[in-house]
Amino acid sequence: MAEILAALRSLMASHCPPLDSLVVPSEDYHQSEYVSARDKRREFVSGFTGSAGLALITKNEARLWTDGRYFLQATQQLSDQWQLMRIGEDPSVDAWMSDNLPREAAIGVDPWCVSVDTAQRWERAFAKKQQKLVQTSTNLVDEVWKTRPPLEVNPVIVHPLEFSGRSVADKLKNLREKLGNEKARGIIITALDEVAWLYNIRGTDVSYCPVVHAFAIVTLNSAFLYVDKRKVSTKVSSSMQENGIEVREYGAVSSDVALLASNQLDQDRGVSSGQNSVCEKDTSEEEENYNGLIWVDPALCCYALFSKLDADKVLLQQSPLALAKALKNPVELDGLRNAHIRDGAAVVQFLVWLDKKMQEIYGASGYFLEREGASKKRLETNKLTEVTVSDKLEEFRASKEHFRGLSFPTISSVGPNAAIIHYSPQAETCAELDPDSIYLFDSGAQYLDGTTDITRTVHFGKPSAHEKACYTAVLKGHIALDNARYPNGTNGHALDILARIPLWRYGLDYRHGTGHGIGSYLNVHEGPHLISFRPQARNVPLQASMTVTDEPGYYEDGSFGIRLENVLVIKEADTEFNFGDKGYLSFEHITWAPYQIKLIDLSLLTPQEIEWVNSYHSKCREILEPYMDKHQMEWLKTATEPVSA
Repeated sequence: MAEILAALRSLMASHCPPLDSLVVPSEDYHQSEYVSARDKRREFVSGFTGSAGLALITKNEARLWTDGRYFLQATQQLSDQWQLMRIGEDPSVDAWMSDNLPREAAIGVDPWCVSVDTAQRWERAFAKKQQKLVQTSTNLVDEVWKTRPPLEVNPVIVHPLEFSGRSVADKLKNLREKLGNEKARGIIITALDEVAWLYNIRGTDVSYCPVVHAFAIVTLNSAFLYVDKRKVSTKVSSSMQENGIEVREYGAVSSDVALLASNQLDQDRGVSSGQNSVCEKDTSEEEENYNGLIWVDPALCCYALFSKLDADKVLLQQSPLALAKALKNPVELDGLRNAHIRDGAAVVQFLVWLDKKMQEIYGASGYFLEREGASKKRLETNKLTEVTVSDKLEEFRASKEHFRGLSFPTISSVGPNAAIIHYSPQAETCAELDPDSIYLFDSGAQYLDGTTDITRTVHFGKPSAHEKACYTAVLKGHIALDNARYPNGTNGHALDILARIPLWRYGLDYRHGTGHGIGSYLNVHEGPHLISFRPQARNVPLQASMTVTDEPGYYEDGSFGIRLENVLVIKEADTEFNFGDKGYLSFEHITWAPYQIKLIDLSLLTPQEIEWVNSYHSKCREILEPYMDKHQMEWLKTATEPVSA
């Protein structure tokens, strides 16, 4: 790590102008949350493997900012040359740079890896001390990263209508209507899932996310896909052609954005901008098109492309595709329901297997009974680890129809590791399962008809009264959100409190949001809506046919962690009244796997909450039965037996 920092500081010193600091974000050229191996620059320089964070290297310091999900993990992974900055507790990166770097300091960043929003926010912060943001012409990290993984050439795949539910032609028509409404003549689409959704394509360029490294530009008259052409088969090529989409090389996006800015992109392609040719600017329609805005999503578009535009002629606004993609069509909703049923079956089959193994290998009392773990001697070859059991869970999923891989690295965590919110076990260092400790697994899969995400927390020995009380508080919050009814126009910021109140009663809480949208065979984290205490959860109201997770938790550092997660679909609610003629919404849960009765302190549940658990469990039995063999079904029946206080 010391050599990497020394090499970077040397490049910073020889840069023109010399750099006082270098920012290394987590994001790739598309501002992605999950990035390919060759784009993990922040991980390479810092050693921190979490999905979110930002590294700052100055002449004599190295600091890493990350959020509450990763405080514990970062503490464990950062060497003593790095200082952890806790987002929400320590000064923000722009405030810190502004206050601690010298007057007129030059702060370097690769403009392809930083969004317009972020770059402009930094520039405002730097202004008071005349500090300047310097766009480096190359990525300095790439220059010192001698073992950087090579570029992969993975095929682009057409996502068929039977799964997508909407044609490309329909999506383009709708998008152009939105451009017209905003007086925009074109849009630059940079988010990988938005390009994939709009053009009904999928790929394998990023682990866990079925996306393709590509940009898109859509104007009122034309559409372009920027992708490594080696990835494009004849089938994909003809699909693009049918929809009037021109395929260009990935790198051509830069020059084409410049052409778009000067209104020459359609002309360059030989497409008319209206009734007359683009050269004839005498009609009012032409004049309007020429003066039209270029739509750019400031949170998703990189600063490099924005810098090629005339800032006065840019519409900086959330991409219209974010909401269009979040509002699932009936085909996508059916697909998601079906995918979650198969996924729930895989999770139950895994629990049946794990319960049997914990009893056989460790003499554990098992999923249903409560007693201290027996001191059974096990053979070294038999031992279960966080990694071997998560591999087994993947095996059960892989046997299901339409399976295409996991939707994120499985969080498989025992005891103290479960307190690390986004823990990722490694084969060499992971823990062995322990019948006397909580086991938390948060996992999901990509199926052609939907993306899944589920968390369950279990104990195969005798949980403590404190563990039960904490689990029950999490379950109460989970049920409270699931049961919510709320008027149209309500955002996720307003609902977040419902999942926390049972924990707050004990003075407990959790440092992550309560819910995120989920894709339709796309990214497992999908906006623009979320259920969270974070201010951005106010930006978009929840709407019928959106998906969102319900995942409160509690984490006790060095001891245990608890999280329960289902995926919900937002639907119209059938209420007795309709105050204000707003219309009301509620949730439909589509995740199916039991909650462990042994971990619930039933005396803390209300009669309504007990009824909810019994009703949910009854539905689990009914829905999953076709997937179970006789032994598995017996286990499921026991796991879902009705309870009373």
